[in-house]
Amino acid sequence: MSAGAGVALSSNHEDMVHFPGYFDNRVDLHSSESILVYLSVVGSVIPIRVLESDSIASVKLRIQTCKKGFVGKKQILVYGGRELARNDSLVKEYGVSDGDVLHLVLKLSDLLAITVSTTCGKEFDLQVDRFRNVGYIKQRIYKKGKGFVDLKDQELFCQGERLDDQRVINDISKNNDGVIHLLVKKSAKVRTIPIEQDYEISVVASDIRLRENPKGDECEKQSGELSVGSLKVPNREFWLEPVIVNPKIKLSLALRDMINSTFDGLDKGTIPIRSTEGTGGAYFMLNPSGQKIVAVFKPTDEEPMAVNNPQGLPISQTGEGLKKGTRVGEGALREVAAYLLDHPKNGPRSSSCDATGFSGVPPTAMVRCLHKGFNHPEGYEGTLKDVKIGSLQMFRENDGNCEDIGPQAFPVEGVHKISVLDIRLANADRHAGNILFKKNAKDGQIELIPIDHGYCLPDSFEDCTFDWLYWPQACQPFSSDTINYIKTLDAEKDLALLKLHGWDVPIECARTLRISTMLLKKGAEKGLTPFTIGNIMCRETLNDKSMIEEIVSEAQQSLLHGMSEEDFLEAVSQIMDIRLAELN
Repeated sequence: MSAGAGVALSSNHEDMVHFPGYFDNRVDLHSSESILVYLSVVGSVIPIRVLESDSIASVKLRIQTCKKGFVGKKQILVYGGRELARNDSLVKEYGVSDGDVLHLVLKLSDLLAITVSTTCGKEFDLQVDRFRNVGYIKQRIYKKGKGFVDLKDQELFCQGERLDDQRVINDISKNNDGVIHLLVKKSAKVRTIPIEQDYEISVVASDIRLRENPKGDECEKQSGELSVGSLKVPNREFWLEPVIVNPKIKLSLALRDMINSTFDGLDKGTIPIRSTEGTGGAYFMLNPSGQKIVAVFKPTDEEPMAVNNPQGLPISQTGEGLKKGTRVGEGALREVAAYLLDHPKNGPRSSSCDATGFSGVPPTAMVRCLHKGFNHPEGYEGTLKDVKIGSLQMFRENDGNCEDIGPQAFPVEGVHKISVLDIRLANADRHAGNILFKKNAKDGQIELIPIDHGYCLPDSFEDCTFDWLYWPQACQPFSSDTINYIKTLDAEKDLALLKLHGWDVPIECARTLRISTMLLKKGAEKGLTPFTIGNIMCRETLNDKSMIEEIVSEAQQSLLHGMSEEDFLEAVSQIMDIRLAELN
């Protein structure tokens, strides 16, 4: 899985954030709608004049026009703890006024993480534009090493191959989220220390060859199950274990292999690599050889607006997340929930089931992990206070995300499977960037892989957004197989399953699951397309309630004092039937 989504500017983009004067002098400074706001980019504050009637898309375009590299579709703007996600909404609709601060996060998907090792044991971690050449890397090494290795004496190797200065980084890395490990040697006139092959590592691939049993001593019980219990930090530089609150739960083989391989990778000294995508901390975890990405770890304390968020976003003052109806620090729970509720075709997922879910959510588990490579702004001591809790999701081999190509090539069935997942979980953050695609080498067929579900199951429908609504496949009816799958869904059993795994879902979020499942089942029974059902759930504009919100509001108004949740859901069902009949 590519870790889907934006990261704030890294050190090699520092020259981008110092702008003279205002962002755009074309704005009419005398207009009554003209306001001065401040753009915060990793510690730098930049004044920018906009109009209250500007759309969010036009603001992003203005930023892009004024500074090369700030591509509009790679920008994430945050104001008052909320992402300005609707590009067609106006600045004033989000409540932005004169003197306010907007936080800008950039999705730098064209950056590659590169680890450079020298023959005398020094290491340099760089982030480099994938379209730079090897000669540029040498200059960066020279600068970062403060002349440690002269430019003329540098020779770079990747998996034993000497790299010419004109070689483009993108030609070395064929993986969109690859990490390149390079070896730098001095020229022949300097004596070098022999390097084992393990250090000459090529682009991190995504083919996963996992081991069946762990090597870790404290990581394994005699039965072969990973240990649970309270965490005791061992006398070592790292630790990793699953969080299992119910002893009746047994991890599936796929989850055990993922955790064991990640553990072994850390044990061999591989370092978590922070993704250059996302508004929170997301780390690629490598296998023991360091050649393959095994999983992606997302700590709860590094989520957007959380206390240790590495992107410079402000800490949430209310506890609410970037999306309405979600809470900071609960993203990992929702990531795991999306996997558990993505039932295989043959029925609800059992705790030990390895079958692929209907929509293809990669296997995900809650874990505790200790490593100095994570974000520790207050310092790292390697003690219990530095242990991170978060979601660990299996990395899926892919050819990019759906922002990279148009939707015409996507299979109808694949789009429909993701639509079923998003409608059912009321996903508040489904955009093309968090759907990966993989082309089959034999027949060219494309598989879609949904990731990043930290904003599903909100306690309201206000921020539901589905990019696939605008894809042509959404206007086609569900197949009989998909309809049969939808018929098997049961919100009550789903809530019981989540409780079994340790999440007693809050009543508001449980209500969301019940109502969205109800809508999906009724809509499919009536032959409605994903487009029609999705439009019932999503707002047309920022301030106009969606149809599902109107139905919920009407049901609440119809209830008498003291009526139960069952009475409320029955009222929702009756009103929904009337509204769907009107649609037909």
